[in-house]
Amino acid sequence: MLWIPPYNEPHFSERSKPLKTQKKPSKAETANSLAWKRVQLARHPQRPFTLDYLEKCFTEFTEVHGDRAFGDDNAIISGFAYLNGHPVVVIGQQKGRDTKENIRRNFAMPHPEGYRKALRIMKIAEKFKRPVITFIDTPGAYPGLGAEERGQAEAIARNLLEMAKLKVPIITVIIGEGGSGGALGIGVANKVLMMENAIYSVISPEGFAAILWNDRARMQEAADLMKMTAPDMLAFKIIDEIVPEPEGGAHTDIDQSAQNLKKALEKHLKALAGLSPTALEDQRYKKFRSMGTLPSK
Repeated sequence: MLWIPPYNEPHFSERSKPLKTQKKPSKAETANSLAWKRVQLARHPQRPFTLDYLEKCFTEFTEVHGDRAFGDDNAIISGFAYLNGHPVVVIGQQKGRDTKENIRRNFAMPHPEGYRKALRIMKIAEKFKRPVITFIDTPGAYPGLGAEERGQAEAIARNLLEMAKLKVPIITVIIGEGGSGGALGIGVANKVLMMENAIYSVISPEGFAAILWNDRARMQEAADLMKMTAPDMLAFKIIDEIVPEPEGGAHTDIDQSAQNLKKALEKHLKALAGLSPTALEDQRYKKFRSMGTLPSK
């Protein structure tokens, strides 16, 4: 789960008071919430999804289906591709553009078989020494009865363990919503990038507000308190780089957004290419151990 700063950190106003008793901001204050604006941009229905970046950043994509145990999960796309001529494996969560497609993709909420499919292709990548690139865009893993019966928690936990010790470079990009364990199930990487208007958090602002204040209407206030934007993630060392978006969001110029991301991916793949399998594993371990460390005063 993502690290959230304790309540007494200097990032919070009125930090001596419990959050439940803090003054509720005015409508004008929440209307100007930059964090909430980024939540809305991260969820924009025209925002580029995994398939859009696959089309514009990669060539010769060949999709792989199924987990070889239960079935295929359309919420996660996986396969082989080339990035600027270099063979890679690509895995990503996929939302839909309309109701029919969202139902087919289960609103990008993966089942256990989706995570097991992702792990299957990661193991193939390790066998053939191909770097792994993952795209995160999910409100969270699917919490339905069938998913729990088939071992949702175990599937995510297994991916965390196996990705931590994978012997090839892994780069993760949060392109939209990065929700809780559903995101982390394909998010343990040597380098974690984040689109400028993406979000990354342990829970949605609506869920945060409902649990803490029993009032979902305070979701904008929650978004501010949660420190879920790209600049927050960079400050806490949860991500390594913010990929810039065109003014108004990635959906305003998908070609430019993809070009910016492709440059970042090429740069980080080149930097990781010279590391040995042991060095990659060690770098990944140290990276996650340092997450959440506040800058020294």
